[in-house]
Amino acid sequence: MIRVVVADDEAMIRAGLRMLLDHQGDIEVVGEAADGEQARAEVRRAAPDVVLLDVRMPRTDGITAARHILAESAAKVIVLTTFDEDDAVREALRAGVSGFLLKVAPPEQLVHAVRTVAAGQALLDPAVTLRVIESFAGAAVADPRAAARLGELTEREAEVLRLVARGLSNAEIAAALFLGEATVKTYVSRMLTKLGLRDRVQAVAFAYESGLVRPGVA
Repeated sequence: MIRVVVADDEAMIRAGLRMLLDHQGDIEVVGEAADGEQARAEVRRAAPDVVLLDVRMPRTDGITAARHILAESAAKVIVLTTFDEDDAVREALRAGVSGFLLKVAPPEQLVHAVRTVAAGQALLDPAVTLRVIESFAGAAVADPRAAARLGELTEREAEVLRLVARGLSNAEIAAALFLGEATVKTYVSRMLTKLGLRDRVQAVAFAYESGLVRPGVA
């Protein structure tokens, strides 16, 4: 059973999310919160596997709450966002959240996101991904601190990171580099460890911040 805490300042949205998720045979909502502080308290109390966090909440916003939750627990975080919150999504990427989903996403996509993140995988809503990537890459120059960290990677690890940032799966990377999929998985794991990144979502952000990848450049 996947244990979920739902945090949103609108009671009707929380009720809708609870109804949807509790209807699934493998998901159980074990807590609700109306702001970031309550979310942290519910995570400490209920020890969920996944936390759904709205970006805009009173007292403590979703991004600040995500940082604390990720530092204080083993829970994975999915941020619920809207089309006009690119800055918040960038900050959430840096904080290490595992997923992003638009509030207007269909119900089956939310259920899929919860299952995907609970299984240890990252998830970016395609509608969010392009805007965030372009926003990260919009700076005139790369972040020098991020760029310097690229030196920690081998040439092959850097190439794998570049392809991860392009949205390729392990199987697709294996085909592109003529490697076995298990070998690619090892490269991805080493790359994440060396850079201190939690998952592929953070890897995408890092690749663009460091200047390794730029929009429209193969």
